[in-house]
Parts: sequence; structure tokens; C-alpha cells
Amino acid sequence: MLGYLKRLVSTGLTYQAADIAAKCIALVTLRLYTRHVPPAGYGAYNSLLTLVILTSILLRVGVGEAFLRFYFTDEDQARRERLARTAAATVAWSSSVAAGIAVIFASPISKLVLGFADPLLLDCAILGLWAFTNLEMAYAQLRVDERTRAYLFASMSNVAMTVTLTVILVVFAGQQARGLLLGNFGASALVVLGLWWVLLRARRFSLRVHRGDLAAMLRFGLPTVPADASVYALQVIDRLYLFRAYSHNAAGLYSVALQLATVVFVAVRGFQYAWPPLAYSIQSDAEASRLYSLVGTYYALATGAVVCAVALLSRWIVRLLSAPVYFGAHRALPWLALGWALYGLYPVLMVIAGRSGVMTRNFPATAMGLVANVVLLLVLVPNGGLGLGIAGAGIALCGAYLVMLAAMYTLTRSLFSVGFEWRRLGLLCSILAGVAAGGELLLPAAGVMGLVLRVAWLALVPALLLATRFFTAKELTHARELWRAVRHTQIGAGGA
Repeated sequence: MLGYLKRLVSTGLTYQAADIAAKCIALVTLRLYTRHVPPAGYGAYNSLLTLVILTSILLRVGVGEAFLRFYFTDEDQARRERLARTAAATVAWSSSVAAGIAVIFASPISKLVLGFADPLLLDCAILGLWAFTNLEMAYAQLRVDERTRAYLFASMSNVAMTVTLTVILVVFAGQQARGLLLGNFGASALVVLGLWWVLLRARRFSLRVHRGDLAAMLRFGLPTVPADASVYALQVIDRLYLFRAYSHNAAGLYSVALQLATVVFVAVRGFQYAWPPLAYSIQSDAEASRLYSLVGTYYALATGAVVCAVALLSRWIVRLLSAPVYFGAHRALPWLALGWALYGLYPVLMVIAGRSGVMTRNFPATAMGLVANVVLLLVLVPNGGLGLGIAGAGIALCGAYLVMLAAMYTLTRSLFSVGFEWRRLGLLCSILAGVAAGGELLLPAAGVMGLVLRVAWLALVPALLLATRFFTAKELTHARELWRAVRHTQIGAGGA
């Protein structure tokens, strides 16, 4: 079991090395960008960014998830390579055709999405749609074989080019939202072409689709598309609602809060990348059940501690990393950090369904979450409701995720039995919520003294966990071993 956890941590860190670097750079440059892009422009950029990712889910037609599943159930290497080529070709064709059509209708689409016509801004997003969709598929091929060195090189190159292009376009060329989009996705398009060349030489890429393989992948993958699309719509409907129905400036503040909350998202994304290949590769159902349970507990511990810190320090984080006009973003930051942490539990439950081969139960759960989000937005955000503004949008997101996770657990628990550690999870949540709420109520909300006291207050988390015997002696020993594995991975990544 410890070996699986080490593998999960080491591969997750490798896959996220570039993302960690990118997010750190993004946080450092956020203050620079927010001085050159007004809140309304940031809101437009983020709205299009979310639309790109949502549309990408539809264009991949579920072949990514099917590819991951079939790759680990088929032991014939030749068929594996054929599956890889078919998956890559399917995504290449679907994204290219969709991008071509969208370019033709760029003006009316931009007016529909943004409320005003800006075809050039939408063209930047269309390039992003093509690049992001194909990059996700190319990265998936590297992950199934755990080709961490190639993944690290490609993703780090993407980071370096993205930062360079974005600074040039936003700061020096004054392109504002267009510069943010083109800087993000122009580099990704170049990386896609490079990875296609690498995969072509490895017999993993072509533009030819094998009909039999595609039919099998679609039978497995298509049922996942409505669920994946609805779960992503659940996490972006708040941004689109704020921009189109509430306030462009509020959408900009919310977008900055989302970017600052990526300190949690980085961990979530690394877990999402590393978890499915590991979870599907375990042959023993009993072993898998135990691992799934432990991973759920440890994931909640790791992300929950970060969310607690963000909740207590949100005001100082926003002041430090963004322009003064964006300070109001701190109201939504704690809730968005919690939302990202809750979202990371979705892959755990999705793998349970995927392991059993029954993917049709995901959509009802994600649809329930989406409906809950819409209802909560209408109740919590506008002045006609509770008038909580962007904080209400963050609370609505958290509530929607809780509804989705509860429904998904109920619908999938009969497919594959996992004995989640509910007592320990309840204890953990109580401690983290108590420390965050207590610090917010009792400690100063401004000044150096407030910062020092809140940082010191965070020491209550490990103290209470140890005092309540949350950890077993065996787990403490394993934690030390995992820490040594993490340090070894970091050293190896630095040498690469």
C-alpha cells in the first residue's frame, strides 16, 4: 500500500512540476497583469477561458477517459499503440473542424458569449480551443506510460514560452484580454506540434482513425461526456453568470480570486493526472478498495490544510499579489479554495464507476450539482436575493459540489464497495473548520500583527490532529518515508 502512495505522490509531483512553476510565476506576475488589464477585461478573459475548456470536453467525445481505461485492460502492445493513434486522430479532427467553423462565425459567437462583438478576441480563444484540446490528449499519452521526463520537458517549455509571450503581449503591446489568451494558448499550440512529432516517431500518432477502436472507445467514453461537461459547467457557471448578468467588474474580481485559489488547484490537478492511471492499474479489488479509502482521507487532509490557511490569510494574499483595485477579491477567495478541494474528490468517485464499467450514473449526480449551483447563485448573489455578491458565488459553488458528491456517492456505492473513513473525515473537517472560523472571528483582520497571529494560529491544526490521535503510529512512520520520497522526486526533477 505504501508503494502505491509513493507512486501517486511521485508521479503527481512530476506531472505538476510545470504547473507548480507556472502557478508560482502566474502569482508573481498577477500584480503586473492586473495593472495593465482592468477588472472588466479580466472578466472577459476568464469567461472565454472557461468556455474553451468546456467546449474541449465536448470535442474530446470521451475518448480520453476510454483510452486510459482500455490501455490498462489490453496487454497487447500493438493494440495499445493503435488505440493511442485512434484517440489522438479523433481529437485532432474534431478540434480542427470545430475551430474552423468557429472562426467563420467569430463575430456573432463573441456577441452571444460576451454581450459585445469582438471577433479578434474570440479568434484568440478559438486557437486556445484547438491547442488545449490536443494538448490534453498528447499529455494523456505520456502519462499512461509514466514518461515523466518527456512530460516535464514539454510542460516546462510550455510554461517558459507562455510567460514570455504573455508579458510581451500584455505589458509591452497593451493587448489586455487578447494578450492573456494569446499568450496562454499560442505557446500551447507550439508544444502540441512538438509532441505530435515525438508521438509520430514513437508510432503513437497519426491522422487515421481505426473505426473498430473508435466505436469501442465511444461506447465507453460518450456516456462520460455529459457528466464531465456538467461538472465543468458547474464550476464555471458562476463566472459566466457574474459577467453576463451581474457585473463585469465583479467577474474580474472573481477571476483574480480564482487565480489566487490555484494554490489548491495545483494539488488537485496533480492528483487528477496521477490518480486514474494508478487506480485503474490495481488488479485486486480488495487492495483497490483499501487504497481508495486511504487516498480519500489523505487527499482531504492535504487540501483541507491549505484551504484553512487560505481562509485565514486571504486579505494579505490579495494585497500582496494583485493591484489595489482588485482587493475585493478576498471575499470570494476562501470559498473558491474550498471549492477546488471539493472538486478534487470527483475523480475518486468517477474511478469507482469506471472500474465497474458503468459510466451512466455520473451524469445524474453532476446534473444535480449544476442545478443546485444555478439555484444558489440566484439566491445568494444578486441584491434581490441575499446580496452576497462574489462571496455568494463562491458559497454557491461549494454547495453545488457537496450536492454532486453526495449524489455521486449514493449512485455509485453499489458498483464497487469502498469503506471510506467517515469518522476520521468528520474529525478532520471539524478541526479545520473550527480553526478557520475561530481565527476569522477572534483575530485581527488587518496589519502586521493580524498576519503574525493568524500564521501562528495555523499551528493549532497539527496540534489538534495529534492530540485527537487522528494519525496512527504506522501512518506517522509512513509519512516520514513519503517525505523522503517527495524530496528524492524533487531532486530528480531538478536534475532533469
